[in-house]
Amino acid sequence: MWEKNPNILPLEVAAALRGASVAAATMRKREAVEMVWTGPHTGLVGSRHTEQVLLEVIKSAQNRLFIVSFVAYNIDSVLLAMREAMGRNVKIDILFESSKNHGGKIDIDSMETFKSFLPSANTYSWVVKQESVNGYIGAVHAKCAVADGSLAFITSANLTKAAMENNMELGVLIRGGNIPNELDRHLNALVSTKIIRKI
Repeated sequence: MWEKNPNILPLEVAAALRGASVAAATMRKREAVEMVWTGPHTGLVGSRHTEQVLLEVIKSAQNRLFIVSFVAYNIDSVLLAMREAMGRNVKIDILFESSKNHGGKIDIDSMETFKSFLPSANTYSWVVKQESVNGYIGAVHAKCAVADGSLAFITSANLTKAAMENNMELGVLIRGGNIPNELDRHLNALVSTKIIRKI
C-alpha cells in the first residue's frame, strides 16, 4: 500500500485497519448462528437443546411470533410459553399441516389443540395445494419459529415431545442479520397473499 501511495502516513493506515476491524466485529454481532442439537452427544461439539432454544425464541418475542410445524402434540412447555407471550400482547401466528379430516396428511388435528389453548392465536393452513405430475400433493413440512423478525430458529424438529426429547434433531438459531427478517416477511406474505388461510 505504501509503495503505491508513499504519501499515506502510518497513522492513516493504522486508522483504516482499526476501522476495518470494528466493521468486521459489528457485522459478526449483527448475525450470530448457533447449532442446535437434540439426541446423543459426543462431547466434542457443544450445542443447545431443541426445546431450550424454541422456548428462548418464544420468550424473546415482544410483538410477534410465527411458528411453523408439520404436527404438534404433547408439548406443554411450549404451549405455556406461548400463552405467556399472549399475556405480553404478542401476536402469535401458527401454521400446521391440516388433518386428514380437513384435506391434509395427518391423523392428528394440531390446530384444534392450539385453538382451544390459545384462542387469540391465528392458526393457518395451506389449503389449496398444487398437485405434482405424479399425483403427490405437498404438505407443510417446514419447521421454524421467528420472533419479531430478528430471531429465527430453523429446525428438523416437529412440535412433539419425541422431537424435543428423544429424536435426533438438528437446527440453527439465527440472531440478527437478514435471514430472520426475510423469513418473517415471507411467512407474512404467505398470509397476505392467501397462500395459507386462517382456520
